[in-house]
Formats: sequence, C-alpha cells, structure tokens
Amino acid sequence: MDLSRLAAGFGAVLLITASAVPAHASAPARADDRGSTREFGNGPERNEVAAADSAAARILSAAVPGAAWKPGRQGYPRRHELRVYPANPEDRSIKLGLIPYHDIAPRLNALQQASDRVSAEVVGHSALDRDLYLVTVTAPETAAEAARQQRWRELIENDPVAAKRDRSLARGYKTPVWINANIHGDEWEGTDGALRVIERLATATDAATKAFLARSRVYVTVTNNPDGRIAGTRVNGAGFDINRDHATSSQPESRAVRDVVIGTQPFVMLDEHGYTGTTLIEPATPPHGQNYEYDLYIRHALPNALGMEAAIQRLGHPETTRADIPFRDYAPGDWDDWPPIFTPMYAMYQGAVGHTVEIPLQVNRDLYTTLPVEELRRRAGVNTDVAAATIEAALTYADTNRASLLAGQIEQFRRGWAGEPQRSVPDGYVPGFGPEDRYSTTFPRAYVVPAGARQRSAPAAARLVNHLIAHDVRVTEARTSFTLNGRRYPAGSYVVDMHQPKRGLANVLLEAGRDISSLVPQMYDISGWSHRLLWGASVDISRTAAPRVATSPVSVATGTSSVPQSRELALTLRDPADVRAVNALLDEGIKLRLYGAATVVLPASAAWIADRFGVRLEAAPRGHAGTPISRPVLAAAVAADELFALREMGFDVRTVSTATLNAGASLAGVTGLVVSSGLNYTQLTEAAQAQVDDLLSRGGVVTRGVTGATFNAAAGLLPATAVAGRGDANGVVAVRNPGQVTGTDSPPNSFVYSPLWFTGTGFTVEQRYAETPLVAGHWLPTAPGVGGPSQAAGQASVVSGTTARGSRAVLFGTEPLFRAHPKGLYAQFARALYWTNS
Repeated sequence: MDLSRLAAGFGAVLLITASAVPAHASAPARADDRGSTREFGNGPERNEVAAADSAAARILSAAVPGAAWKPGRQGYPRRHELRVYPANPEDRSIKLGLIPYHDIAPRLNALQQASDRVSAEVVGHSALDRDLYLVTVTAPETAAEAARQQRWRELIENDPVAAKRDRSLARGYKTPVWINANIHGDEWEGTDGALRVIERLATATDAATKAFLARSRVYVTVTNNPDGRIAGTRVNGAGFDINRDHATSSQPESRAVRDVVIGTQPFVMLDEHGYTGTTLIEPATPPHGQNYEYDLYIRHALPNALGMEAAIQRLGHPETTRADIPFRDYAPGDWDDWPPIFTPMYAMYQGAVGHTVEIPLQVNRDLYTTLPVEELRRRAGVNTDVAAATIEAALTYADTNRASLLAGQIEQFRRGWAGEPQRSVPDGYVPGFGPEDRYSTTFPRAYVVPAGARQRSAPAAARLVNHLIAHDVRVTEARTSFTLNGRRYPAGSYVVDMHQPKRGLANVLLEAGRDISSLVPQMYDISGWSHRLLWGASVDISRTAAPRVATSPVSVATGTSSVPQSRELALTLRDPADVRAVNALLDEGIKLRLYGAATVVLPASAAWIADRFGVRLEAAPRGHAGTPISRPVLAAAVAADELFALREMGFDVRTVSTATLNAGASLAGVTGLVVSSGLNYTQLTEAAQAQVDDLLSRGGVVTRGVTGATFNAAAGLLPATAVAGRGDANGVVAVRNPGQVTGTDSPPNSFVYSPLWFTGTGFTVEQRYAETPLVAGHWLPTAPGVGGPSQAAGQASVVSGTTARGSRAVLFGTEPLFRAHPKGLYAQFARALYWTNS
C-alpha cells in the first residue's frame, strides 16, 4: 500500500514535534469517518534512518541507462529461455507460502514450453541486476499478424483520425491490458495472483478463453521490484520507492515499466499493491491531475472498479464483502491522483485507464515477524485471491468494452494532435461527479528550449530533451533561427509543439503546476514538481503561437561543449554534469582552484573535460589566485535518494549513522560531514562524539532538514534557529539568492518537503523564500498563523557561516536532492560541499 492514504495528512507533524527543532505549534491529528489516520506520505524514515552503503547505490550512480525496451515485430509465441537464479532460502516471500523470486523464471520457462499462448522476456534489470520479466499472453500470431498489430498501435497514436476511420483496425486490433505487480517489494501477492491468471489463460481449454485471447493481449510485469520482494522491503535495492519515480525515471525499474507502457499502449492497467484492511480500488479522490482528459478516464474507471468490487465479493471471504473506491467513498484529498509519480497516474498520460488496487490483509512490516505463520499464510491466500479476482474482472471489462476503450484512446490522442481544449465534465457525468472533481488546464501552444547563449546550461537542456523523448514526448530542432513572441532563437533550439498525442504528459512535466493548498485539506505525497523550473535548463513558454520555422525530429540531444582560447579555464558549477566534471578532474590529480564558491579554475590542458561531459568552459578570471581544492571525502548520514545523488555527481561518500559511529566506524581520512538522516549528536557515545568533534574542527558540515538542523543545534555549529513548517507541506517555491556560496547564479526556484527556515544572526543568508513562496504544491499552516508560507515569506531558507569550531557549515531548509528529481538544484549542494571542504 502507499502507506495509509486514508485520513488527514497531519501524521507529518509527528515528525516535527518529535525532533529538537522548534515547530512552535502542531495541529491535532484528524481522522476520517472510519477513524483511521493517514501516515506521512513521504515517510519519517527519510529523516530518521540513514542510508546504508550498497552495491546498488554505487552501481546505479555511475551507470549509463541502457537502451529502452521496445516490442519486437516477430510473431507470438516469442519463447525466451529465462536465466534461472540459485535458490535463495532468505527470500522473504517463502514464509508467506508465496512464490520466491528464484522460482519465477523456472515457472515461466515451463509455461512457455507447455503453451503456445505464453511469451516471457526480460525488459530490464533491477538496481541489484535481477531480471525484470514481461509476460505476454495471447493467441498465436504470425510475424505478419504481429507486424499489423504494431502498425495499428502506431496509427492510433500517430494518426488517430485515420485510426478512427479504419474498420479493419476496429475489428482486428487486439485489446491490450497491462498488469504491474509487486512494485513495492513487501506487497507480494500481486505477483502470485497475476501468475495464477497467466496459468489459467495458458491452459484453459474452453471456447470463451480461446476467443478472448484471439482478440486480446495481456501483458504482465510479474514483479517490478525483485530486490524488495526478496528482502521484504518497500524500496528497491538502491533504497528508492519506485512508485514515486515515474516522472523522474532515476531507477532502472521505473524506466523498464515506462518502456512497457509506451510499447504496449494499454487500454487498461492495474498496479497491484497492499495493504489497506479493506480492498481499495481506484479511481481516486480530487484533486485530479489537471492535464488528464478526465472525461475519457472516469467513464471507464468507475464502472471497471465496480466490476472488480463485485468480483472480490464473489470470493466469499469475510474480508472481501466490499471494497473502498475512493472516488465514491472518500473525501477530497484522502486518496488523490494529482501527481504523475504513481504508475497508474503516469499510465493515464500514455492512453490507459489506470487503477491502483490495494489488497486487504497486512502481512508485512511488524506483522511479518509477530503473526503466526499459519495466519500469515491465510492472509496471503486471501490477498492472492483478491489480486487474481481484480485482474480477471479487469480483463473481462476490457474485453466487453473494447470498442469504447479503443475509441477513448483514439480520442485522447486526437485531441492532442488537434490542440483542442479539454472537455468540461458536467455534474453527474458518472454517479458522484461534482464541482470538486473539476480540474483542468489551458495547454500552451509550445515550449522552446533555446540554444546558444540564452541557454543557462547546455547539459541540462540536453538531459531535459532526452528525458522528454524517452517518455514519448515529441521534440523537434529548429533548422534555422526564428523569432517567437518578440524573442530571437538560434538554429538548434528545441521545440515542444503541444499539438501532439501525449500533450498531457508533456505539460505535466514542463508546466509550473498549481498551488492547491486551498482546495483540499491535505495531500498524501508531493503536490508540486516542474522539470522546467527545477531541472536547470532554460525553457520558454509560448501561450498562443507556434514557431514558424522548419524543424527536424530529435531522437537524441547532446550537450554542446564550449572551450575558449585561454591559459586557464573556468567552469561554473550550475549542473550535475559540471560537478561530475570537477570530480573527474580531481580523480585525475589535476590541480584545481575554487574562485568564490561557484567557479572552478582549471588548466587549459584539462579542456578535454568539456567534450566528455558536455560542459561549457570560459576564460578564467585574471588577477585572482583562488583557493586550491582537493577531492572531498564525505561521511554522509543521508537518505537513500541523497546518497544516490551525491554518488551520481561523483563524490566519494562513506555512509555513517549514529549506530555505525557508536559501533566504531572510523572517520579517518574524511574531510567533511553531511547530515540529513539518522545521525543524532546527543546519542553518540563519548568515543564517537570525540571522532565527530575532531572532524568538525578540521572539516566542514552540510546539513538538510529537521535532522540536520537538530544536529547543528546540538553540536553548537551556527547560531541559527530552525523553524519548521507543516510536515507534509511540499512543492515548488520561489526564492531569492543573495549569498555567494550556494546563491551565486542559482535558479529562482527551489523545492521543499517539510520546509524549514532559519532565524537569528551570526551567519550569512544564502537564500531566502520569496514574499509569496509557494509556486505549486500544497502548504498549509500547522495552526493559524504558524508554519505556513506567509510565515516563511522572506525568511532564510539556506544559511552558511564559520562555526564556533573554526570550520565551515551550510544548512539547507530546502530539498535540493529530493528523490533525484530537482537536477537544477544539485549544484547548490555541491558548491556547499566544496566550500565547506576547502
């Protein structure tokens, strides 16, 4: 389950009041009519449990993503001999009587041999390099028949007007349905329920099943998180929640299912989760994503959910007498579909009717170890029945309503190509639809990513464009210069024409977003994000006019390096690529100097770094010696996402925590400390505290969030008093950057989750919240006049200074590395690290 999305979002406040950071006030917990409470959507563990070192964190941060999976054009079945893993008695699914990961490949290999309806293949690999399987179940097809299906799929997306007229397509296109299972590793039974359905479809001899498979393709990603399945953890092997990564694609598991949903273009998809006590089946409550074609979605999502509810009722278990359907049963904000980070919400932008399904009976976390095995297995059996029943019901719905679902997907893409406004959905369109469900946007005509001098960061622009392309957003490149809205753009500028089939996805990634604080009382997870504002590239919006210029489609963008003729060169740290370049030079033993806090001076002989990383070099400033810098060696008590980002930038990181330091972990050779999670100064043993004190006297410290601010206060570093906003407040904020360490040339926007600000004197303000801080997201006060954006307005969000011990410190109240998402903010953190370590 996505924790417990059932009541108010004030569980977050528990995190604040339990810490040493003064919150000034806290709000009482709110409960819904069922009396359940909603846990903090981001999880307090992010500030409490430091990431441990792992092979995955090292491998992934250095790895270049592999080629995207694409569907082949050969016929079906497509038999692949899957590699078989050694038996692992530590697989946590065994205790529950469920299938361990090492038995999945043998079972699929056997099914492929026994049935000509089953094809299994590897579509990617997990963080720990385990195979990710895609199973396709359909009636046999010749190569010509499969190629025709693929041509029809492409026609639906690329020329929906022609697809709508094509009678042979209407008769012969196979209904695609995608089932994603086990994205949270300790929510196991979706895998077992899906395998049960696969086996039934593979072996059934009745005429109805044969006819169904002749007109359908069922795609199943059997386990989206094998690392977590084996370990019994929600997260993958790198510590990431994959079901928060679909807008960012930092993890290989999310990239794999991105490629599957693009390649299969399903009409309907289910994401099988657990555990909510009562089976929960989406559609969701408001706020609904404002970029959806919601009329096309809800007309099928609600009746499909009702069909799944009826299916679990027929099981006859006492625990399956009803389902919770949030759209029908919950209050606004209790279970939203606002952000594109969840699998079904992302799939909706790819043309699917997406559902999260939460199976009912908890078997994970503490109950895994405290309940008798017999009870665990009973619960797992009920859960498997529920998973299988919801899948079977969704297949029946998709088959029965195939003509309408096909028409809806065609219509979604047609509206995109035509640039038509979204439809206004009337009250009562489906039972229960009212004004609180009405969310919409006005799509701009185009986005332009300028080339040349107007582009803030060439690596950022290339990364953003490649990200859009990987998500099937159409991007073109101008062949000549052009003028748009009074601005001149050079040839090579990128254009995202919003007359395209997946305009909703393009817009949800690029728009600023919306402040929804006044619309719902709480949100489960992030409510604001923006690749345009947070990824470091310059992106312009054209509201009404499209560029009048010849363009060419872009398949891959490359960063354009720049190297002037100069004895010494300068690299300004604006982007993760700039930071990687600096760390690569330090690895080579090349002598570098830090000029200010944002510019690194290097010899002309190191100019090769520009081509390797696509960075822009300038002539070094004359008359300033700068400060020599060496390779930072960081002891980091940080969350998993921050560890990933630090290693992605090429830093040498050694993970620490209160527990590891108390157990004798050495800080010898470490030059700096990073604290955001799992390190409490007052809980260190005398010996561990002496080690930390020694490091703080000779090296710098960078902190983030509540845990970092608490550490700063306890260790007596900077005289800054941290004030906490509401714990679940989050989103894109406007900032001013007066400081010279992190502030120099930084973007005017940042990101917050559980925002902090700092008061007092005796330090330098690097960054302040703007007078109207929140650009997009959800941020309410913890109490009237306390902890809200009005109280944060104008306050210091990042501060720096020299500590009482004579070293340097930087304290972040923002989230520059959050979930590997705000790429344009990474450099701020890197500058702080170089400055405090210099």
